[in-house]
Amino acid sequence: MTTGTWVRSLWRSSMLYVKTPEEVLALIESEFSPLEQAEFVTLSEAVGRVLAEDIVAREYVPDFDRSTVDGFAVRASDTFGCSDAIPAILPLQATVLMGEGADYLLNEGECVAVPTGGAVPRGTDGVVMVEYTEDYGDGTIGVAKPAAPGMNLIFRGDDVYPGKVILHKGRSLSSADIGALAAIGRVQVPVVKKVTVGVISTGDELVPPEAQPGPGQVRDVNSPMLEAMLSTFGCHVVNYGIVVDDEALLSQKVNQAIAECDAVLLSGGSSVGVKDAACRIIESAGQLLLHGIAIKPGKPTILGKAGKKPIVGLPGHPVAAYFITKLFVQPLLGRLMDRDMTAYTVTARVTESISANHGRAQYHCCRLTGTGGELYAQPIRGKSGLITTLAGTDGYFCISRDCEGLPQGAEIQVTITSGV
Repeated sequence: MTTGTWVRSLWRSSMLYVKTPEEVLALIESEFSPLEQAEFVTLSEAVGRVLAEDIVAREYVPDFDRSTVDGFAVRASDTFGCSDAIPAILPLQATVLMGEGADYLLNEGECVAVPTGGAVPRGTDGVVMVEYTEDYGDGTIGVAKPAAPGMNLIFRGDDVYPGKVILHKGRSLSSADIGALAAIGRVQVPVVKKVTVGVISTGDELVPPEAQPGPGQVRDVNSPMLEAMLSTFGCHVVNYGIVVDDEALLSQKVNQAIAECDAVLLSGGSSVGVKDAACRIIESAGQLLLHGIAIKPGKPTILGKAGKKPIVGLPGHPVAAYFITKLFVQPLLGRLMDRDMTAYTVTARVTESISANHGRAQYHCCRLTGTGGELYAQPIRGKSGLITTLAGTDGYFCISRDCEGLPQGAEIQVTITSGV
Protein backbone atom coordinates (compact mmCIF):
# COMPACT_ATOMS: atom_id res chain seq x y z
CA MET A 1 0.00 0.00 0.00
CA THR A 2 1.38 3.38 -0.98
CA THR A 3 1.69 6.20 1.54
CA GLY A 4 -1.07 8.18 -0.18
CA THR A 5 -3.43 5.19 -0.21
CA TRP A 6 -2.71 4.51 3.48
CA VAL A 7 -3.46 8.13 4.40
CA ARG A 8 -6.74 8.19 2.43
CA SER A 9 -7.81 4.87 3.93
CA LEU A 10 -7.04 6.01 7.44
CA TRP A 11 -8.88 9.29 6.88
CA ARG A 12 -12.01 7.49 5.61
CA SER A 13 -11.86 5.16 8.60
CA SER A 14 -11.58 8.08 11.03
CA MET A 15 -14.70 9.67 9.50
CA LEU A 16 -16.74 6.65 10.67
CA TYR A 17 -15.78 6.76 14.35
CA VAL A 18 -15.92 10.42 15.32
CA LYS A 19 -17.92 11.19 18.45
CA THR A 20 -20.62 13.81 18.82
CA PRO A 21 -20.00 16.75 21.20
CA GLU A 22 -22.50 15.22 23.64
CA GLU A 23 -20.64 11.92 23.58
CA VAL A 24 -17.34 13.68 24.23
CA LEU A 25 -18.72 15.50 27.29
CA ALA A 26 -20.17 12.23 28.59
CA LEU A 27 -16.78 10.55 28.04
CA ILE A 28 -15.06 13.30 30.03
CA GLU A 29 -17.55 12.80 32.86
CA SER A 30 -17.03 9.03 32.96
CA GLU A 31 -13.25 8.87 32.44
CA PHE A 32 -12.04 11.66 34.74
CA SER A 33 -12.62 12.52 38.38
CA PRO A 34 -12.01 15.58 40.58
CA LEU A 35 -8.48 15.83 41.95
CA GLU A 36 -9.86 16.58 45.45
CA GLN A 37 -6.86 18.63 46.48
CA ALA A 38 -7.68 21.65 48.64
CA GLU A 39 -5.79 24.47 50.30
CA PHE A 40 -6.60 27.59 52.31
CA VAL A 41 -5.86 31.03 50.85
CA THR A 42 -6.46 34.58 52.04
CA LEU A 43 -9.25 36.77 50.69
CA SER A 44 -6.80 38.70 48.53
CA GLU A 45 -5.72 35.43 46.87
CA ALA A 46 -9.16 33.86 46.54
CA VAL A 47 -10.75 35.68 43.58
CA GLY A 48 -11.09 33.37 40.59
CA ARG A 49 -10.36 30.28 42.70
CA VAL A 50 -12.82 27.39 43.02
CA LEU A 51 -14.42 26.72 46.40
CA ALA A 52 -13.55 23.33 47.85
CA GLU A 53 -16.52 23.26 50.25
CA ASP A 54 -19.77 25.05 51.02
CA ILE A 55 -19.41 28.27 53.00
CA VAL A 56 -21.92 28.30 55.86
CA ALA A 57 -22.57 31.39 57.99
CA ARG A 58 -22.02 31.18 61.75
CA GLU A 59 -23.45 34.63 62.64
CA TYR A 60 -26.03 37.24 61.72
CA VAL A 61 -25.29 39.89 59.06
CA PRO A 62 -26.18 42.53 59.94
CA ASP A 63 -26.13 41.79 63.64
CA PHE A 64 -28.56 44.63 64.43
CA ASP A 65 -31.58 46.34 62.89
CA ARG A 66 -30.34 49.25 60.76
CA SER A 67 -31.63 52.15 58.71
CA THR A 68 -31.13 52.38 54.95
CA VAL A 69 -31.64 56.19 54.89
CA ASP A 70 -30.85 59.32 56.85
CA GLY A 71 -34.00 60.03 58.82
CA PHE A 72 -35.99 59.27 61.94
CA ALA A 73 -36.77 55.88 63.45
CA VAL A 74 -40.46 55.64 64.37
CA ARG A 75 -43.24 53.31 65.30
CA ALA A 76 -45.10 53.23 61.97
CA SER A 77 -48.51 53.48 63.65
CA ASP A 78 -47.56 56.92 65.06
CA THR A 79 -47.33 58.29 61.49
CA PHE A 80 -50.49 56.85 59.97
CA GLY A 81 -52.65 59.55 58.39
CA CYS A 82 -50.08 62.34 58.57
CA SER A 83 -49.55 64.75 55.67
CA ASP A 84 -48.01 68.11 54.78
CA ALA A 85 -51.14 69.81 56.09
CA ILE A 86 -51.42 67.68 59.23
CA PRO A 87 -47.95 66.41 60.22
CA ALA A 88 -47.37 63.93 63.04
CA ILE A 89 -45.56 65.79 65.84
CA LEU A 90 -43.09 63.45 67.59
CA PRO A 91 -40.68 64.31 70.43
CA LEU A 92 -37.03 63.53 69.52
CA GLN A 93 -35.89 60.96 72.06
CA ALA A 94 -32.23 60.60 70.97
CA THR A 95 -29.75 60.78 68.11
CA VAL A 96 -27.82 57.66 67.01
CA LEU A 97 -24.32 58.18 65.58
CA MET A 98 -22.61 55.84 63.11
CA GLY A 99 -20.74 53.06 64.88
CA GLU A 100 -22.84 53.38 68.02
CA GLY A 101 -25.41 50.93 69.32
CA ALA A 102 -29.05 51.77 70.08
CA ASP A 103 -29.76 49.35 72.90
CA TYR A 104 -32.83 51.04 74.27
CA LEU A 105 -36.58 51.09 73.59
CA LEU A 106 -38.30 53.53 71.25
CA ASN A 107 -41.42 54.56 73.14
CA GLU A 108 -44.78 55.07 71.53
CA GLY A 109 -45.19 58.60 70.12
CA GLU A 110 -41.43 59.34 69.96
CA CYS A 111 -38.73 59.31 67.26
CA VAL A 112 -34.96 58.86 67.10
CA ALA A 113 -32.60 60.46 64.55
CA VAL A 114 -30.57 57.82 62.66
CA PRO A 115 -27.99 57.96 59.81
CA THR A 116 -27.86 55.65 56.79
CA GLY A 117 -26.55 52.31 58.03
CA GLY A 118 -27.01 53.30 61.66
CA ALA A 119 -28.58 51.10 64.35
CA VAL A 120 -32.20 51.68 65.32
CA PRO A 121 -33.64 51.13 68.82
CA ARG A 122 -35.96 48.30 69.80
CA GLY A 123 -39.57 48.99 68.93
CA THR A 124 -38.69 50.66 65.60
CA ASP A 125 -40.61 49.31 62.64
CA GLY A 126 -40.07 52.11 60.13
CA VAL A 127 -37.77 54.99 59.23
CA VAL A 128 -38.98 58.25 57.68
CA MET A 129 -36.54 59.95 55.29
CA VAL A 130 -35.30 63.30 56.55
CA GLU A 131 -36.70 64.94 53.39
CA TYR A 132 -40.24 64.26 54.68
CA THR A 133 -39.67 65.77 58.11
CA GLU A 134 -39.16 69.16 59.72
CA ASP A 135 -37.21 69.97 62.87
CA TYR A 136 -39.22 72.58 64.78
CA GLY A 137 -36.24 73.45 67.00
CA ASP A 138 -38.16 72.79 70.23
CA GLY A 139 -37.26 69.13 70.57
CA THR A 140 -40.04 67.89 68.28
CA ILE A 141 -40.00 66.61 64.71
CA GLY A 142 -42.86 67.05 62.23
CA VAL A 143 -43.44 64.02 59.99
CA ALA A 144 -45.27 64.81 56.74
CA LYS A 145 -45.31 61.33 55.17
CA PRO A 146 -46.45 58.11 56.87
CA ALA A 147 -44.08 55.17 57.26
CA ALA A 148 -45.20 51.65 56.41
CA PRO A 149 -44.02 48.81 58.67
CA GLY A 150 -40.54 47.73 57.52
CA MET A 151 -39.96 50.87 55.42
CA ASN A 152 -36.28 51.85 55.01
CA LEU A 153 -35.13 49.12 57.41
CA ILE A 154 -32.83 46.12 57.22
CA PHE A 155 -33.54 43.75 60.09
CA ARG A 156 -31.01 41.62 61.93
CA GLY A 157 -30.16 38.58 59.80
CA ASP A 158 -31.94 39.86 56.68
CA ASP A 159 -28.73 39.25 54.73
CA VAL A 160 -27.20 36.31 56.56
CA TYR A 161 -28.18 34.10 59.47
CA PRO A 162 -26.40 31.17 61.18
CA GLY A 163 -26.65 28.00 59.11
CA LYS A 164 -27.30 29.76 55.80
CA VAL A 165 -25.18 28.48 52.88
CA ILE A 166 -23.59 31.62 51.46
CA LEU A 167 -21.55 30.09 48.63
CA HIS A 168 -21.65 26.58 47.24
CA LYS A 169 -18.76 24.20 46.59
CA GLY A 170 -17.50 24.38 43.01
CA ARG A 171 -18.14 28.09 42.57
CA SER A 172 -15.46 30.25 40.96
CA LEU A 173 -15.17 33.16 43.36
CA SER A 174 -15.95 36.66 42.09
CA SER A 175 -15.08 40.00 43.67
CA ALA A 176 -18.64 40.17 45.04
CA ASP A 177 -18.13 36.75 46.65
CA ILE A 178 -14.99 38.06 48.34
CA GLY A 179 -17.12 40.83 49.82
CA ALA A 180 -19.62 38.29 51.16
CA LEU A 181 -16.80 36.26 52.73
CA ALA A 182 -15.43 39.39 54.36
CA ALA A 183 -18.88 40.22 55.73
CA ILE A 184 -19.05 36.92 57.61
CA GLY A 185 -15.44 37.04 58.77
CA ARG A 186 -14.09 34.21 56.58
CA VAL A 187 -10.56 35.44 55.92
CA GLN A 188 -9.14 31.97 55.17
CA VAL A 189 -10.96 30.38 52.23
CA PRO A 190 -10.90 26.66 51.32
CA VAL A 191 -10.23 26.41 47.58
CA VAL A 192 -9.29 23.67 45.13
CA LYS A 193 -5.60 23.60 44.32
CA LYS A 194 -4.89 25.00 40.89
CA VAL A 195 -4.75 22.39 38.15
CA THR A 196 -1.35 22.51 36.46
CA VAL A 197 -1.64 22.26 32.68
CA GLY A 198 1.30 21.70 30.36
CA VAL A 199 1.03 23.34 26.92
CA ILE A 200 3.14 22.11 24.00
CA SER A 201 3.11 23.48 20.45
CA THR A 202 4.43 21.34 17.65
CA GLY A 203 5.34 22.03 14.03
CA ASP A 204 8.38 22.75 11.88
CA GLU A 205 6.67 25.91 10.64
CA LEU A 206 6.28 27.56 14.06
CA VAL A 207 8.44 30.33 15.50
CA PRO A 208 7.95 32.18 18.82
CA PRO A 209 5.69 35.27 18.77
CA GLU A 210 8.69 37.59 19.21
CA ALA A 211 10.48 36.16 16.15
CA GLN A 212 10.20 37.38 12.56
CA PRO A 213 8.80 34.49 10.48
CA GLY A 214 10.80 33.37 7.49
CA PRO A 215 9.43 31.88 4.27
CA GLY A 216 6.84 29.22 5.11
CA GLN A 217 6.90 30.03 8.82
CA VAL A 218 4.21 31.40 11.13
CA ARG A 219 4.23 32.67 14.70
CA ASP A 220 3.00 30.31 17.41
CA VAL A 221 -0.45 31.67 18.24
CA ASN A 222 -1.83 28.75 20.20
CA SER A 223 0.59 28.69 23.14
CA PRO A 224 -0.02 32.27 24.32
CA MET A 225 -3.73 32.02 23.51
CA LEU A 226 -4.14 28.78 25.47
CA GLU A 227 -2.05 30.11 28.34
CA ALA A 228 -4.33 33.16 28.58
CA MET A 229 -7.52 31.07 28.37
CA LEU A 230 -6.42 28.58 31.00
CA SER A 231 -4.94 31.15 33.37
CA THR A 232 -8.21 33.07 33.26
CA PHE A 233 -9.99 29.78 33.94
CA GLY A 234 -7.97 29.39 37.13
CA CYS A 235 -5.24 26.99 36.06
CA HIS A 236 -1.48 27.14 36.51
CA VAL A 237 0.02 26.85 33.03
CA VAL A 238 3.48 25.53 32.16
CA ASN A 239 4.53 26.44 28.62
CA TYR A 240 6.91 23.83 27.21
CA GLY A 241 7.51 25.83 24.05
CA ILE A 242 7.69 24.69 20.45
CA VAL A 243 8.77 21.17 19.47
CA VAL A 244 9.69 20.38 15.87
CA ASP A 245 8.06 17.50 13.98
CA ASP A 246 10.33 14.86 15.45
CA GLU A 247 8.45 12.00 17.08
CA ALA A 248 11.22 11.12 19.54
CA LEU A 249 11.63 14.72 20.73
CA LEU A 250 7.88 15.24 20.96
CA SER A 251 7.41 12.00 22.89
CA GLN A 252 10.12 13.04 25.34
CA LYS A 253 8.49 16.44 25.89
CA VAL A 254 5.00 14.95 26.33
CA ASN A 255 6.27 12.45 28.90
CA GLN A 256 8.03 15.25 30.77
CA ALA A 257 4.80 17.27 30.84
CA ILE A 258 2.82 14.24 32.03
CA ALA A 259 5.25 13.76 34.91
CA GLU A 260 5.14 17.43 35.94
CA CYS A 261 1.49 18.42 35.30
CA ASP A 262 -2.09 17.37 36.00
CA ALA A 263 -3.10 17.66 32.33
CA VAL A 264 -1.33 18.14 29.00
CA LEU A 265 -2.40 20.02 25.86
CA LEU A 266 -0.57 19.21 22.66
CA SER A 267 -1.27 21.76 19.93
CA GLY A 268 -0.84 20.60 16.34
CA GLY A 269 -0.13 17.17 14.91
CA SER A 270 -3.70 15.91 15.35
CA SER A 271 -4.64 15.61 11.67
CA VAL A 272 -4.06 12.35 9.83
CA GLY A 273 -0.75 12.51 7.96
CA VAL A 274 2.62 10.91 7.57
CA LYS A 275 4.37 13.28 10.02
CA ASP A 276 1.51 13.56 12.54
CA ALA A 277 2.70 11.59 15.54
CA ALA A 278 0.45 12.99 18.30
CA CYS A 279 -1.99 10.10 18.18
CA ARG A 280 0.76 7.48 18.48
CA ILE A 281 2.50 9.39 21.27
CA ILE A 282 -0.66 9.78 23.33
CA GLU A 283 -1.54 6.12 22.87
CA SER A 284 1.96 5.03 23.90
CA ALA A 285 1.77 7.22 27.02
CA GLY A 286 -1.41 5.58 28.24
CA GLN A 287 -4.81 5.16 26.59
CA LEU A 288 -6.35 6.72 23.51
CA LEU A 289 -10.01 7.62 24.19
CA LEU A 290 -11.00 9.31 20.94
CA HIS A 291 -9.66 10.74 17.71
CA GLY A 292 -12.22 12.93 16.00
CA ILE A 293 -15.29 14.94 17.01
CA ALA A 294 -18.28 15.67 14.78
CA ILE A 295 -17.70 19.39 14.99
CA LYS A 296 -16.54 22.28 12.83
CA PRO A 297 -13.97 23.64 13.45
CA GLY A 298 -11.91 21.12 15.38
CA LYS A 299 -12.80 17.68 14.01
CA PRO A 300 -9.32 16.06 14.33
CA THR A 301 -9.17 16.42 18.12
CA ILE A 302 -7.53 13.69 20.21
CA LEU A 303 -8.29 12.76 23.80
CA GLY A 304 -6.31 10.29 25.85
CA LYS A 305 -5.09 9.75 29.37
CA ALA A 306 -1.97 8.63 31.16
CA GLY A 307 -3.12 7.12 34.43
CA LYS A 308 -5.68 9.67 35.66
CA LYS A 309 -4.14 12.56 33.72
CA PRO A 310 -5.85 13.80 30.54
CA ILE A 311 -3.89 14.47 27.37
CA VAL A 312 -5.59 16.49 24.64
CA GLY A 313 -4.34 16.78 21.08
CA LEU A 314 -5.64 20.09 19.74
CA PRO A 315 -5.82 21.12 16.10
CA GLY A 316 -3.05 23.49 15.07
CA HIS A 317 -5.41 26.07 13.57
CA PRO A 318 -6.01 28.76 16.24
CA VAL A 319 -9.79 29.11 15.81
CA ALA A 320 -10.23 25.34 15.99
CA ALA A 321 -7.94 25.15 19.04
CA TYR A 322 -9.93 27.98 20.66
CA PHE A 323 -13.30 26.29 20.20
CA ILE A 324 -12.09 22.87 21.34
CA THR A 325 -10.61 24.47 24.45
CA LYS A 326 -13.83 26.35 25.19
CA LEU A 327 -16.17 23.45 24.48
CA PHE A 328 -14.23 20.47 25.84
CA VAL A 329 -10.91 21.32 27.50
CA GLN A 330 -12.41 23.78 29.98
CA PRO A 331 -15.21 21.32 30.95
CA LEU A 332 -12.50 18.65 31.32
CA LEU A 333 -10.40 20.86 33.59
CA GLY A 334 -13.59 21.92 35.37
CA ARG A 335 -14.21 18.23 36.06
CA LEU A 336 -10.76 17.95 37.63
CA MET A 337 -11.54 21.03 39.75
CA ASP A 338 -15.10 19.88 40.54
CA ARG A 339 -16.10 23.31 39.29
CA ASP A 340 -19.56 24.64 38.41
CA MET A 341 -19.51 25.03 34.61
CA THR A 342 -22.54 27.28 34.10
CA ALA A 343 -22.35 29.09 30.76
CA TYR A 344 -23.75 32.58 30.25
CA THR A 345 -25.98 32.88 27.19
CA VAL A 346 -28.21 35.49 25.59
CA THR A 347 -30.93 35.19 22.95
CA ALA A 348 -30.25 37.03 19.69
CA ARG A 349 -31.27 37.02 16.04
CA VAL A 350 -28.70 36.21 13.38
CA THR A 351 -28.19 39.15 10.99
CA GLU A 352 -27.67 37.07 7.85
CA SER A 353 -28.33 33.60 6.54
CA ILE A 354 -25.58 31.11 7.15
CA SER A 355 -25.01 27.62 5.76
CA ALA A 356 -23.75 24.58 7.66
CA ASN A 357 -22.32 21.13 6.99
CA HIS A 358 -24.93 18.52 7.74
CA GLY A 359 -23.65 15.92 10.21
CA ARG A 360 -21.31 18.16 12.22
CA ALA A 361 -22.11 20.72 14.91
CA GLN A 362 -20.85 24.00 13.49
CA TYR A 363 -19.67 26.89 15.67
CA HIS A 364 -19.42 30.54 14.68
CA CYS A 365 -18.01 33.58 16.44
CA CYS A 366 -20.20 36.67 16.43
CA ARG A 367 -20.46 40.29 17.47
CA LEU A 368 -23.55 41.49 19.31
CA THR A 369 -25.46 44.70 18.66
CA GLY A 370 -28.70 46.02 20.10
CA THR A 371 -31.38 47.72 18.00
CA GLY A 372 -34.97 48.53 18.89
CA GLY A 373 -34.90 46.48 22.06
CA GLU A 374 -33.65 43.36 20.22
CA LEU A 375 -30.20 41.77 20.28
CA TYR A 376 -28.58 40.82 16.98
CA ALA A 377 -25.65 38.49 16.27
CA GLN A 378 -23.37 39.30 13.35
CA PRO A 379 -21.53 36.11 12.30
CA ILE A 380 -17.81 36.57 11.75
CA ARG A 381 -16.75 34.94 8.51
CA GLY A 382 -13.31 33.39 8.37
CA LYS A 383 -11.29 30.23 7.95
CA SER A 384 -10.11 28.17 10.90
CA GLY A 385 -6.50 29.30 10.48
CA LEU A 386 -7.30 33.01 10.79
CA ILE A 387 -6.93 34.20 14.38
CA THR A 388 -8.54 37.55 13.51
CA THR A 389 -11.81 35.60 13.30
CA LEU A 390 -11.73 35.58 17.12
CA ALA A 391 -10.46 39.09 17.80
CA GLY A 392 -13.12 41.54 18.95
CA THR A 393 -15.93 39.00 19.13
CA ASP A 394 -18.51 38.88 21.93
CA GLY A 395 -19.44 35.21 21.85
CA TYR A 396 -20.31 32.22 19.69
CA PHE A 397 -23.32 30.20 18.62
CA CYS A 398 -23.84 26.66 17.37
CA ILE A 399 -25.70 25.29 14.36
CA SER A 400 -26.68 21.76 15.35
CA ARG A 401 -25.43 18.75 13.40
CA ASP A 402 -28.92 17.95 12.04
CA CYS A 403 -29.40 21.46 10.60
CA GLU A 404 -28.20 22.60 7.18
CA GLY A 405 -28.15 26.30 8.02
CA LEU A 406 -30.00 29.26 9.50
CA PRO A 407 -32.08 31.90 7.71
CA GLN A 408 -31.61 35.60 8.39
CA GLY A 409 -33.46 36.60 11.54
CA ALA A 410 -33.39 33.11 13.09
CA GLU A 411 -33.32 33.13 16.88
CA ILE A 412 -30.14 31.69 18.39
CA GLN A 413 -28.46 31.28 21.77
CA VAL A 414 -25.12 33.09 22.01
CA THR A 415 -22.59 32.01 24.61
CA ILE A 416 -20.84 35.10 25.93
CA THR A 417 -17.03 35.06 25.83
CA SER A 418 -16.04 38.74 25.62
CA GLY A 419 -13.56 39.67 28.33
CA VAL A 420 -12.64 36.00 28.93
